Order: sequence, then structure tokens, then C-alpha cells
Amino acid sequence: MIISHLRAFIKFKGDSFLPPLQNPLSSSRFSPHATLLASLLHSISFSNNGDRPQSRYQKVTSLDHAFNLFDEMTQRRPLPSVVKFTQLLNGVAKMKHFSSCLDLFKQMCVIGAPVNEYCISIAIKCCCQMSRTNDGFTLLASCFRRAVVPNIVIFNTLLDGLVIENRIAEAERLFKKLIKQKICEPNVVTYSTIIKGLCKFGNNDIAIGLLRLMDERGCKLNVVAYNIIIDSLCKDKMIEDAFKLFNEMVFAKGIQPDVITYTSLIHGLCNLCRWNEVSKLLKEMEEDVRISPSLRTFSILVDAFCKEGRVDEAEAVIDIMVERGEVPDIVTHNSLIDGYCLRGEMTKARLLFDSLTSKGLVPNVVTYNSLLNGYCKSLKIEEAMHLFHEITRKGLKPDIVSHNTMLQGLFRVGRCGEARKLFDEMQSQGLTPNECTYRIILDGLCNNHQVEDVLSLFHLVGDSKLNSDIQVYTILIDGMSKCGKLDIARDLFQDLTLKGLQPDVRTYTVMVSGLCGEGLLKEAKHLFRKMDESGCPPDGVTYNVLLQGYLKKQNYDDVEMLLQEMDGRRYSLDASTLSMLIDEMAAGSVDRSMLKLIGKLVPKEMMDTTV
Repeated sequence: MIISHLRAFIKFKGDSFLPPLQNPLSSSRFSPHATLLASLLHSISFSNNGDRPQSRYQKVTSLDHAFNLFDEMTQRRPLPSVVKFTQLLNGVAKMKHFSSCLDLFKQMCVIGAPVNEYCISIAIKCCCQMSRTNDGFTLLASCFRRAVVPNIVIFNTLLDGLVIENRIAEAERLFKKLIKQKICEPNVVTYSTIIKGLCKFGNNDIAIGLLRLMDERGCKLNVVAYNIIIDSLCKDKMIEDAFKLFNEMVFAKGIQPDVITYTSLIHGLCNLCRWNEVSKLLKEMEEDVRISPSLRTFSILVDAFCKEGRVDEAEAVIDIMVERGEVPDIVTHNSLIDGYCLRGEMTKARLLFDSLTSKGLVPNVVTYNSLLNGYCKSLKIEEAMHLFHEITRKGLKPDIVSHNTMLQGLFRVGRCGEARKLFDEMQSQGLTPNECTYRIILDGLCNNHQVEDVLSLFHLVGDSKLNSDIQVYTILIDGMSKCGKLDIARDLFQDLTLKGLQPDVRTYTVMVSGLCGEGLLKEAKHLFRKMDESGCPPDGVTYNVLLQGYLKKQNYDDVEMLLQEMDGRRYSLDASTLSMLIDEMAAGSVDRSMLKLIGKLVPKEMMDTTV
């Protein structure tokens, strides 16, 4: 259904996607006046400022060109106007030469060139873009010394700089100061910047409160402010709240959504696998002549399909992209490569990877990481090592994900010595191991029965934040149980309370599994019952683990009770538990009267496979 709605964009909006065979404005059917009008419209459409030709100071093509023009300007007497200097600074800043732009601004100040709030705001923006917001505040102080009144653009730039540097509390203080001291009246950009900062740290409720304040103070709400919050809610999987805000925007405020709004909602729904609603949104876009899917919309769909293993549908989306004139970028190709790798289709992944250069695309670290992950999961460690070293040869730098992937791959094939060597190299190159690295190493050592090394590393880290992670304890408890060290696993589990950590359902499940493995069914059952009391009810995996424990030890007393509980909680049997139950039933150990109950617990997909 999703693919059919995407194809509808080609069918019904094809004229807006595909270039015409002939420019209708150039047809001889039009009068000379019409041709002149078309020519004027064309020139206006492609003008940067939309109203007048650019001056030579706005047309800088390179840094050398800008420096030469600046030298020429400083030789003139009288000096050119502040407008011309501002145009030049703006041109250099647009080329993202922020440091050079600041140098030119400093030279202006030295030679006594005129300075106003506009060129100061450009200099401040350069500081902020280089994460030097403190220097931006120093320039703000110079405004007052020069008797230049800072405008809202300058304050908005400083607020944005603080948000870029994750200094949200300082941004909030400055924002409140602007209002309380009536320094400047915040505009829509001011509010949107603070909303962006709040959402960056998941403070969606406060961001919505700021949206309400914006409305109360008479600042006209727009789609940008709503989009920021809707996108944040979608990323936090608060999709119902996102749609509530969307409906408020459209129906209560009369603000029309744009492609960014729809793309955020589609992304949120894709993350939750709510495909019917994705299809519905695409249909809404199809019916709105003003909105068409963007490259980002398509890339999100491709990525979502690939993560679900639906690579055929991802390929269909890419075909539609090409039909409508959108060129898939490296992000889209990365998703498709990842999709092939997740399905173990390494030949297809490699062919696509090798074709990137011919498409004018350059593989980045993300591309390499996807392929590395595929090779490691397929246990093709030699190919993975070769590719890992190729990253450096291509002038790229392997990141923490590259190293974590390789470490996991090496541990999987039992090459613990090489994993240790890679870990040492990683640190010598200045890469700091993260929580994921630590978990991979502990898990890898446990799976390779390196018990002493595991405990040594765990005690070496001590009470750092790495050891304040429930996932770390879960890995250790599971590893110790599988290595026959149940006493250590039990001690670790009991330590959780002392550490102020709350076991999650997986922690309980691996401990129950460990106890069952040693035949301690009474203790396993006691811990199992404790889960509900602790506010962490067992899930389907926990039930299957305990059932298998009972069946392996030929303890059938509680089997029917556990099956009835599973039915009440709508949990399903996994393949291993079902197989064991069938075997025990065939042997006469489990009463055949339970057959109907067991049938209710078999998942539909397993029934389809059996049929």
C-alpha cells in the first residue's frame, strides 16, 4: 500500500517532478511581450536576493578573491561604506570560512572601517559556528563600547550558539533576561531556537509550554516552531502527542503542514512499525498539491524498510525516487547496504558498495560500518579486517562504531588476543571506549569463558559509571551462569540492591535461567514470583525459560499453571519450548488434555510455517 501511494505521486504529480520536453515559454505561440515577461520571471527566479543584482562584494568566488577585494577596499580613501564591508563578510561566511571572516572583521576594526550591528552579527555568527560562543559574547560587549545597539538578530545568534554547544541552561537564562529586562522583544526565531534547545534534551513539555507563551505574547506561531516539537516527540516515540500537536496546528491554529511535518510523522510511525498509518499520511500528501515527498522522506522509508528486512520494498522506493527525478544520496545507499547486510546478503551489499563511485558517490564511515557489521555477523572476519584497514587507506578515520563492530566480530570467532590488540590500538589513537565498547568486551570474554579476565576488568573499572549500568551486570550474571560460576552470578545479582540498581526483566530472566541450569527450580520459581512484587513482571521470554527448566528436569507440577498464566498474559511459546512440550506429550509425561491450551499459545507465524 505504501508503494502504491508513492507511485501515485508519479501518476498525479508527474508534471511537477519531471522536466518538460520543451519549455512552453519559448514556444512561437507566445507574443514577444510574453517572451520578455518569461525571461524576466526566469531571471528573478534564479536571483539570490530576489530584488536586485548582486554587487561585486557579494560575488566572491573564493577566499583569495575575498582577500584581494578586501585589500583593494582598505586602500581606498575614503573607505567604502559599511554596507560593502558587510556584503563581503557575508560572502566569506556563506563559504563557511568562519575563521577568515573573523580575521577580516578584526582588520576592519584595526583600520577604523565603519562597523554596524549587521557586520557584528556576522562576526558573532562565525564565533558561534566554530563553537566559540564566549568570543561571541565578547563581541556583544564591543557593541556597547561602540554605541551600537544590538538587535534581536545578534541575540538570536548567541542563543543558537549556546544551543549548538549544549549550554541550554545558559540559553534559557539569556532568553528570560531579554524578556524581563525588556532588552529585545523575542521574535519567532528566538522562540524556535530555545524550543530547539529544549527538544534536543527531550524537554518536550517545557518546549510546548514555550509555544503557549509565544502565542500569549502575540508572537505569530509558524510551522517551523511546531515542526521542531513534533519531530522531537516522534524521535522520543511519543507519536500520539505528536499527532495531537499536529491537529492543534492544522485545525486550531490554521497553520498548514509542510513536507518536514509529514516527514517527521512518517519517521515516527516507521520507528513503531505502524505501516498502515504511514500509508495514510502518504495518501494525505498525495492529495495536497503543495506537498511532495522530499529526498529525506524517501530515505527514511528506505531505512525503515531495510531495518525490517523488507529490502524488496526499499528497492521499490528507490525506483520511485529515480522516476520522480530524485537522486538517491549516500544516506539512501547506506541504508540499502545495511539492509542487505542485516539479511546476510553480502554479495549484493558488496556489489552496491563497489558501484558507489560510478554513481558519483563517496563511501563514508557509516557505509564502511554497515559492511563491517555484515561481514562480522556472517563470521567473515578476514573480509572484515581487510575492509577495516581500507577505511584508513581511503583517507577516512575509523570511529568508535567501526572499532566496536570489529571487537564484537573478533570475539565471535574466538580471536580474543586480536580483540585485545585492537582495543589497545583504539586507545592509542585517541578513541575513548564508550559503554557499548565495555559491554562488548565483557560479553566477548564471557562467551569465550575468560572468567578471570572478565572479573579482572570489572574490578579494575571499580565504581565508575561503567559499572553503574544494569546491562553490564546482566552480561556478567549471564556469562558467569553459562561458565558454571553460579555463586558469582548470584553474588552479582544480590549486589544490585547495594549499588542502587533495579534489575530489569532481562536481568531477572538470565538469573532465572542460571538457576534452572543448575536444577535449582525452587529458587528459580521464588525469583520468578518476586518479579511481579518488584514491579517488573516477567515477559514471554522469562516464562519460556522457566518452562524449559521444568521440562529439562522432568518437573511437571507447575507446567499447566505456567501455560495458563501465559495465556492470560497473551504470551507465546517459542520454538524450543513447543518442541520440548510435544516431545514430553508424546512420551506421556505431559497430559494430552493440555493440547488445546498449548495450541492457543503457538504464535500465528509458527502455525503458518508448520502448515
